[in-house]
Amino acid sequence: MTNSMIRPAWTPVTIAMMVIGFMIAWPLGLAMIAYIIWGDRLEVFKRDVNRATDKVADTFKSATSKNEPFHPRSGNVAFDEWREAEFKRVEEERRKMDEMRAEFDEYQRDLRRARDKEEFDIFLKSRKRKPAPRSKKSGGDIIDT
Repeated sequence: MTNSMIRPAWTPVTIAMMVIGFMIAWPLGLAMIAYIIWGDRLEVFKRDVNRATDKVADTFKSATSKNEPFHPRSGNVAFDEWREAEFKRVEEERRKMDEMRAEFDEYQRDLRRARDKEEFDIFLKSRKRKPAPRSKKSGGDIIDT
């Protein structure tokens, strides 16, 4: 069976799996019905759960990095100082890249907004140029019986 046959839809394969699930154990049949009905929402659910767990992990990571060094000390003071300076430099570069990305996102939004406005203005101009539609009067078409 291919993945295209097992998708959240009422296909012959999913119906057969549902029936077999009910024959083996009723919870399997119910699970198959749930997949058929709500399976297309699983990707959104998975993405939302991943985003939420990433936020929690980032919270713990930032909390631990503020209280203690991210990497254990090596014992060599010069190396540890150099490493901390490099971490700070890399973090500053990361911050600059995040700022640049935010600026670029704003730039793209402005471009989209300008393009949408231009297209809408063209639409309005073309609409004004069209003559108003004339209503057809058909007085002679009515036949009395």
